[in-house]
Order: sequence, then C-alpha cells, then structure tokens
Amino acid sequence: MEVEMKVKSLMMDPVTQMPIVILRDSGGESVLPIWVGLFEANAIALQLEKVETPRPMTHDLLRSVLRQMDATVERIVITDLKENTFYATLHVNRSGEHLSIDSRPSDAIALALRTDSPIFVSAEVIEKAKKNDLREEAGESDRLRKWLEKLDPEDLGKYEM
Repeated sequence: MEVEMKVKSLMMDPVTQMPIVILRDSGGESVLPIWVGLFEANAIALQLEKVETPRPMTHDLLRSVLRQMDATVERIVITDLKENTFYATLHVNRSGEHLSIDSRPSDAIALALRTDSPIFVSAEVIEKAKKNDLREEAGESDRLRKWLEKLDPEDLGKYEM
C-alpha cells in the first residue's frame, strides 16, 4: 500500500545542519523526514518558492526532455529504506508505455513538484522510518529524533528554509 504525501516544509537539521524535506500525508497522521543534500534542497526550495531561474536547472531540463518526448510523470514513489538510505521510483507514461525509473528521492521530489505529479510513499517505508534512527551514522542525536517525533505539524511551517 502507498500513502500520498505532500512536501510540508524544507528545514535545517539543528544538529547536522543538513536540509530535511518533511513529507506529510493529507490527514496529518504520517510525517516522513528525508535528509537531502544542499543542492537538492536548493532545487526543491526554488520550486516551492516559485522562483524562475534565468536558465533551466537540471530538474527543469528533465521536465523539458520528458515533454519533448511526449512523456508525463504519473507519480513518484518512495519505495524503500535500506541502511538509512531512501530509494524512489519515477513512474512515467510515454504514449501508453509505462516506464519505471530508479531515482534518488530528492530528485524525484524536485521533478514531481515541477510536473505537478503526486508523491507517494510505501507504507512499509513509513513504518521502517518510524523504527529506524535515520541519521545515526551521520551523528544524529537522540534529542533530534525525539524532537522530530514530537514536532507538531502546525509548527513545521515555522522552520521553513
């Protein structure tokens, strides 16, 4: 089963100072933090803030390539979580042909935002994320994990990048 989610916010991890994309389902029952790189966070932030760049960024280029090929992004799915690394798949339709393309979640999210495509997360990934200490290897403290777990969804907007 998959759960549709939206990007609720983009914020900085107070411990590692790395960006975190916060996904949340429409009912507010599930919140999924995904740590991303600075460049990926910038690509997501530009789209969230509706900033138009003078030249196409990588995800803009990919959107244009897909359009020129008469292909559409039907949805993206965050499919797995292994050893603190998330995996995603782009589901693309080209003239009735379904293509499933491996992707980093940050790239998939950036493209989904540019193509107005829905973002889904496997229910299994949500459960794994709840049980894992996602940034243990990168030095995440127990305090950060508890902070994310207790974070009120209404507070998420206060920490936007």
